[in-house]
Amino acid sequence: MALSATMFRFEIDLSDVDRGVYETLELRAAQHPSESDAYFVTRVLALVLEHREGIAFGRGISVPDDPAICVSDLTGGYELWIEIGQPSGDRLHKITKQAARVCVYTHKNPEPILADLDSGAVFRGDEVMLVAFAPEFIDQLAGCLGRKNAWGILRSEGMVYVTVGAETLQTTPRVRPASGSAER
Repeated sequence: MALSATMFRFEIDLSDVDRGVYETLELRAAQHPSESDAYFVTRVLALVLEHREGIAFGRGISVPDDPAICVSDLTGGYELWIEIGQPSGDRLHKITKQAARVCVYTHKNPEPILADLDSGAVFRGDEVMLVAFAPEFIDQLAGCLGRKNAWGILRSEGMVYVTVGAETLQTTPRVRPASGSAER
């Protein structure tokens, strides 16, 4: 018998000073049995830190050609495609041909991704934004994960603070902005 996904609820107070986004979000997110807690937490953070109208989780890892997170346009294309983890250079090459904007959020070593992006083998590789969280930060946050979660997330001057209960975790993600990006 196949294992089913585990549902998590999030109430998030988002204060993204860097982008001028202040929202209270209620999310439901499904964690696939094969999805690690670190990957799942990174996926939730990516959705929150990129929050905008129309943003949504993809159909899941059982549909490998779909984005982890996206914003679709009116034509059925992708305004924004977000990958989580360590996508291959081939995958990034394919994605950059399908989406106006591509971001990668990772909780792993970003060097292989940077090498692919800088190699010239990825179409529009210089336009891909990479956000790399320290694995220790993601592991700490994953340790706070419960079925019902109330998080306060603040981003200011590149620093990310996540308050869970009485504990506040902080990190400065490594960010490789897209060339010509005015968003960050």
